[in-house]
Amino acid sequence: MNIVVDSSIIIAVILNEKNKKEIIQLTKGANLMAPASLPWEIGNAFSAMFRRHRLKFSDSKVALKYYKDIPIRFIDIDIEDSLEIANSYKIYAYDAYFISTAKTLNVPLISLDRQLLNIAENEGLKTIEVLS
Repeated sequence: MNIVVDSSIIIAVILNEKNKKEIIQLTKGANLMAPASLPWEIGNAFSAMFRRHRLKFSDSKVALKYYKDIPIRFIDIDIEDSLEIANSYKIYAYDAYFISTAKTLNVPLISLDRQLLNIAENEGLKTIEVLS
């Protein structure tokens, strides 16, 4: 099975957050895919965590080692479709990239962001919700 993963999912796993086990269970054996913007989003999230003193640089280096071990197929972004989604739902383009990628590939989207999942469902996509 192919699944589009968003940055919240990857960050939860590589930072060993409480829902890591469930995420791994839900994605076990799946081919993970993401828009090519994923590494930039992880970098941006980490820099925000540095500013809020929620993450030390040394811990980010360890997390990035785990990230590099996750097999993810990166997909080119359909910017026009993404911007259409962003405009329709008044969301950031970065969030729309995940929905557009799942839509283009016709595969489920997994995220910790309930709003993102709601929009994906509104677009007729299957979603995978992490409950814990």
